[in-house]
Amino acid sequence: MMSRIPLMAGNWKMNNDKRETLDFLSSFLPKVKELTVEIVICPPFTSLYAAAEKLVGTNVKLGAQNMHWEEKGAFTGEVSPLMLKELPCDYVIIGHSERRQYFAETDETVNNKIKSALKHELAPIVCVGETLEQREEGITIDFVMGQVEKALKGIEAEEAKKIVFAYEPIWAIGTGKTASAADAQEVIGAIRNKISELYNKEVAEAVRILYGGSVKPENIKELMAEADIDGALVGGASLKSDSFYAICSFNL
Repeated sequence: MMSRIPLMAGNWKMNNDKRETLDFLSSFLPKVKELTVEIVICPPFTSLYAAAEKLVGTNVKLGAQNMHWEEKGAFTGEVSPLMLKELPCDYVIIGHSERRQYFAETDETVNNKIKSALKHELAPIVCVGETLEQREEGITIDFVMGQVEKALKGIEAEEAKKIVFAYEPIWAIGTGKTASAADAQEVIGAIRNKISELYNKEVAEAVRILYGGSVKPENIKELMAEADIDGALVGGASLKSDSFYAICSFNL
C-alpha cells in the first residue's frame, strides 16, 4: 500500500435520522479515537449538521452522499458544494451506482461533480463498477476503465491525486455477494495502472482506491491484505457502531 493511509468510509444511504446519527456517534467515537486509519461517515443530508457538530475535535471526518456541481441556482432538491463546505464536509461520494441507476447520473455529470468538488476542496469518493451481465460477458475491465477515464477527463495531475476511487461491483452491493479479494485486486490494480497510463506512476501511487460491495468484519482483513486495496466503502455494516468499528480496526 506504499504510504497511502487506509480509508474506511461509511455510506449510510437513506438510513439513520438525526437521533440515530447522534446515538451511533456517541457509541462509535470513543472506540475509534486511537485508530490510525482515516474514517469518514456519510449520513443523509438531514443528519449532516448534527453529525458535523458531534465530530468537532475527533478523528472522524464527514462526507455527503451526493452534490450538484453548481454553487447555487434553480436546481430544486439539490445541494451545492458551498453548502457542504459550510457544515463542514471533507468528502463527498460521487457517482454511486444507485445514483447512476435511479437518478440518471452519467459519466459526464460525474466528471462535472468531481471538478466542482475539487474546486471547493471537497475530496471526491468516485464510484465505479460493473453489472453482473457485464462481468459474465467478460467486459468488466474495459467497462470500469472507461468509467475511470471519463471521470478524470480534464483533471490535472495534482488534482487527480486528491481523488479517492471506490470500486463497487454492482452485483455485490447489498446482496451479500462479495467479489473475492483476488477479483477485487484485479480490477483495483487495473484502475491504478489506468491512472498511471493517464498521468504517471507518482499520481497512481498517491490515489487511494477502495473496495465496496457487502464489506463486513468477516472479509475486511482478506481484502486489506491485497496490494492495491486501500480501504472500503461500507454500506449496511457501517450502520451499527460495533460492526463499523470492527472494520475500521482491521489491523489491530
